[in-house]
Amino acid sequence: MLKSVQTSLAEGVIELGVGHPTLQMLPLRELQQASAHRFAQDDPSFLQYGAELGDGPLRQVLAQFLGRQYGLPVAAQELLISGGVSQALDLVCAMFTRPGDTVFVEDPTYFLALGIFRDHQLRVVGLPMDGGGLNVEALPALIAEHRPRLLYTIPTHQNPSGTTLSLERREALVRLAQQHDFMVVADEVYHLLTYGEAPPPPFSAWVGSGQVLSLGSFSKILAPGLRLGWIHGLPGHLERLAANGVIASGGGLSPLSAALARSAIELRLLDPYLEQLRATFRERARALGEALETLAPLGLSFQAPQGGYFIWITLPPGVDSAALLEEAVRVGVRFQPGNRFSPGEMQGRHARLCFAYYGEDELREGVRRLGQALERLLASP
Repeated sequence: MLKSVQTSLAEGVIELGVGHPTLQMLPLRELQQASAHRFAQDDPSFLQYGAELGDGPLRQVLAQFLGRQYGLPVAAQELLISGGVSQALDLVCAMFTRPGDTVFVEDPTYFLALGIFRDHQLRVVGLPMDGGGLNVEALPALIAEHRPRLLYTIPTHQNPSGTTLSLERREALVRLAQQHDFMVVADEVYHLLTYGEAPPPPFSAWVGSGQVLSLGSFSKILAPGLRLGWIHGLPGHLERLAANGVIASGGGLSPLSAALARSAIELRLLDPYLEQLRATFRERARALGEALETLAPLGLSFQAPQGGYFIWITLPPGVDSAALLEEAVRVGVRFQPGNRFSPGEMQGRHARLCFAYYGEDELREGVRRLGQALERLLASP
């Protein structure tokens, strides 16, 4: 049978490595209502090739939505509609870099972004992190050595570490970008999934510097299947991106999905759905965290998340997450081993667990199985 969804889950295995919500959480009714609203307008323009920067009315209502959510002004002229963050990142690489250029990434970082950078033949250099996210103080020496063209960061509820960059570090990073003429590409998909302590303003607040592109996505706040997102940047940067051959050939990306998202915002369906997501993830994060605390006597530790999808665990000294995964599969649980997120394979003592897909009871059972696997590994010669 041909597949319909990207992820295939093994029966009987709790897949804590999967990084998306369960099907039952997706907004079927909301998008049915949005679809009926859009098609009832007797305006077929959203079925045509779209404007290069994306659907104009969506850019307007999205600017208003982001202004409310971010607490800062966002201009429609500063938004380009993308085919999600992955496509946006590919587009930025295509138009702002050349093969052989250097891109800085956090170590650890979103592992699938590394493939996009390598597709563009960029040299990837990992940057040190601590409990407060990217260690900006270490950057000047690394900038002098490598002269990056881009710096890719996930500043809020980072994937996979869950850390959030402070206001002071954000400001210092923008100053360094201005001084050394590199572009900060901020992947801000988890900023709106905050359910704990409020983070600093998103990097959208600094697009006026000319050195920042802020990437957002409806995948995390509405539905991944829309394949729809946005780039927030200065109009000159957006015009450069829109000159890409793919966009010039076919026009703006995902006009049909854009029409549905537009109606979801206009009908005020997105705001309450987003609040529902935050409430659900808050409880699931709590359940996973409480379960992981029971493994503290085994030497496992973690930082409680304030948003996003993930908990990044630190394993006892001498325990490698790849070896633990082999043992975990035998007892029916999986996760993402740490080195998958590290360009230099420096994260072997860590692992990423996701709480977005499963309910609270399944998360607790998954941790019970993880503890069983860890006990077996610690007891082995």
